[in-house]
Formats: sequence, structure tokens, C-alpha cells
Amino acid sequence: MYAISLGDDGAELRPLEPWHAEEFLAHLDRGREFINRHIPFGMNAQDVEGARAVLQAYADKRATDRGSIHGVWLDGKLVGGVLFFAFDAATGNCEIGCWLEPAAAGRGLITRASRVLIDWAFGERGMHRVEWHAASENTPSVNVARRLGMTREGVLRQSYPWRGGRQDYEIWAVLAPEWQDARARAAHSDH
Repeated sequence: MYAISLGDDGAELRPLEPWHAEEFLAHLDRGREFINRHIPFGMNAQDVEGARAVLQAYADKRATDRGSIHGVWLDGKLVGGVLFFAFDAATGNCEIGCWLEPAAAGRGLITRASRVLIDWAFGERGMHRVEWHAASENTPSVNVARRLGMTREGVLRQSYPWRGGRQDYEIWAVLAPEWQDARARAAHSDH
């Protein structure tokens, strides 16, 4: 299987598959409170069978070309990941998302991993639009969208019930021509 280097700090992007259930559960347990501050990611993974079911759901999405999940490993340890929460090749639209345990925060891992997914979506699959949804209060997630050069298209006010309240949700997106232009400018400035 693939292992894509995310830089010279030992970070890699790899497939996250049902057979990773025990490692995935241990990772979620290390960061569950942090990961679930704004979203219920992995809430059904309270034991190995639940973890396997979450990963199997994404394996099924991948098999039907509707989504996928990818882990971020740092020095051989699963610390987070990125995913295509939704993937619709027919319309050319997809949504990416992320999660990360606190020990790995602040290193740019999610931004780097997200670039790999976006490059693939536009370059290999011919997608037209990549979306990023984030609770307005989730500053790290909103900052990733900004670093990726996405445009904030709107706020869904009090749209997401979570932990006894309602969160505003922001919709960010980048279009294929915008991404290609930004990548070309970045490559040109590197020379």
C-alpha cells in the first residue's frame, strides 16, 4: 500500500483500513476529548468492534467511490487523519475533513495531508470543487481552510446541535482553477 511522505519530520499519509481497528481505537482514546470538542468523530468507536465498524464504513465508501479515510502517522504512530467525508465524481464535488490528537497539533500535519487529498481530487479525479466544513468555534480547523487558500462561502447559523448547544458551521471551498493557479504560483515562487 502507499505511504506518502508529508515532509522531513517523519510524517506520512497512509490508508486507514479496518485491520487498523486496534491502533485507531488507541489513537482515539488518547485524543477523544480533544477530537470531539466540535464534532462527534469516532463516537461509535468505543471498543475494537466499533472502531472496526467505523473503518469498514469508510472502506465501503471507498469501494463505491463515495469517500475514503487516510491516517496520518508521525514516527510510526497514528496521530490523526484526513478523509473524504463525501465524494461525488458525477457532480465533481467533494468534502474533506480531518481529526488530530492533541500531541500532534501545531505541526501543520493536517494542512500538508489535506493538500495531498486536494491535489489528488483535482489532478487525478477531475473534481471541480472541494469543500471544508468547520464549526466557527473550531479555530484550528478554520485556520486549515485558510491555509489551504479556501474561500469562506457562508455560515450556517446554529445549524449543528452538539453537547447541549447549537454551533454555527462555516462552509469553505476551493475550485479546481483556483487551486491550480495557487499551486502554479507556489511552484514559481520556489524557483
